[in-house]
Amino acid sequence: MRFDLSPLTSKEVILASASPRRTELLKQAGIEHVIMPSECEEIIKSNIPQDVVQELAGQKAWEVYQRYLREHRTEDFLVIGADTVVALDGKILGKPKDETDAFGMLSLLQGREHQVYTGVSLIRYEDGAVLRKSFYECSNVQVYPVSEKEIYEYIASGEPLDKAGAYGIQGRFAVHIRGIEGDYNNIVGLPIARIYHEIKVW
Repeated sequence: MRFDLSPLTSKEVILASASPRRTELLKQAGIEHVIMPSECEEIIKSNIPQDVVQELAGQKAWEVYQRYLREHRTEDFLVIGADTVVALDGKILGKPKDETDAFGMLSLLQGREHQVYTGVSLIRYEDGAVLRKSFYECSNVQVYPVSEKEIYEYIASGEPLDKAGAYGIQGRFAVHIRGIEGDYNNIVGLPIARIYHEIKVW
């Protein structure tokens, strides 16, 4: 399974994530890849959203890179790590702990605009050399006013409980999205166009 953008970038691609949404976006772009979820203990040193996502994406990618390298030292490969957070007024909203937490987050987001940040870490191993690149994308999301009844109904679907900010834009919450500014795929979890072009010019 090779990623061929040019003669210089033909290598195995490893996605350091178990997210079905991220793997679907890579497939959509025609990028065949191996799924190898990170096993690292995430350490957050900042509370600034764009720094946090790049930090965590880097930790995930580096752990997978080291693990994959042990058995593939003679091969060229590329590791893609990513992390996504939702932020409101600069404060990060993680995955809800429970339904009460999800209700609180969705109550804050309804009727307002918030930001979704995805950090990406690329680690390239080629001819025994290691190259690293990281970046982030930010998209603005406007949410319609949502009633308590609608929030409870959405929570009852079970969808919010494993999502940053307690919602998935590609799921049932889509009916409450007024508009977005920026990359839609970034909100889903992977700015695939930016990744493609970053690799192409690397």
